[in-house]
Amino acid sequence: MKKIYTFGGELVERNLTVADIIRNKKAGSKLTQVTAQNAEEARIIADQDVDMIITGSDWFADVRSGAPNTFITAALFAGRYITNDEILEGAMKAAMEGADSVLTPRGLGVVEMLANEGLAVQGHVGMVPSSSTQLGGLRTVGKTAEEAIKILDDMRRLEDAGAFGAEVECVADDALEEIKKHTSLVINSLGSGSSGDVIFLFFEDICGETGDPPGKMPKHAKSWGDGKAIREKLDQERRNAIKGFKEDVVDGSFPSEDYTVSMLPGEKDKLIEELDKI
Repeated sequence: MKKIYTFGGELVERNLTVADIIRNKKAGSKLTQVTAQNAEEARIIADQDVDMIITGSDWFADVRSGAPNTFITAALFAGRYITNDEILEGAMKAAMEGADSVLTPRGLGVVEMLANEGLAVQGHVGMVPSSSTQLGGLRTVGKTAEEAIKILDDMRRLEDAGAFGAEVECVADDALEEIKKHTSLVINSLGSGSSGDVIFLFFEDICGETGDPPGKMPKHAKSWGDGKAIREKLDQERRNAIKGFKEDVVDGSFPSEDYTVSMLPGEKDKLIEELDKI
């Protein structure tokens, strides 16, 4: 564990620092990153020694409570913060709560603004979901040399703006293998193959909890669990329990004397006497 001061001036311990992550890139050591939306998920991830967590900035405080010593990135969702002032406020709030870095899919000016304030910043390149309509839909990018060069250009622009890393989403794996030789960015690969410095997947995909329609997980995602089946079984058990409650109330069998408390002996008669006087 490394001792650091957070942006809010709190002395804490972390499993990794930004400097460690950059050194690991240079050494060719792979790191892992998983999403979390709440303290429960974060606790599971941290207990299994996953290196890094990424979460939405709105959920950050809860997630941090579940993984107090894990390197956590707060993602500033594109539509959550609109103006530069709002983006800066959201980033600062997350940093004050203990975020080790912030990620933004917004423009280079935003990256530069955050970096100039001393924040550790990551960008987002490749198939950025909020811009997917400009790509013709959700698809792998970088399958042509022209697209691959464009991705590298985006990475270099992020470097110049002050980012230390980037989420690289759904880029052809052999393209990324070559591109990474020409950038100093720490590459968080989500669906972009094994060339990333950090391999990144969603908690629900890993745990087999991806929802309907069945079998529609992204091509790049793999499940090591069957959480969806367990959740469906739990859901049916809950439905059965609620149904039983309603039926027992309607037929008068609940609440019975097994679930109620009566007055002390003789007190009911006294009560009736008092009530009759009213």
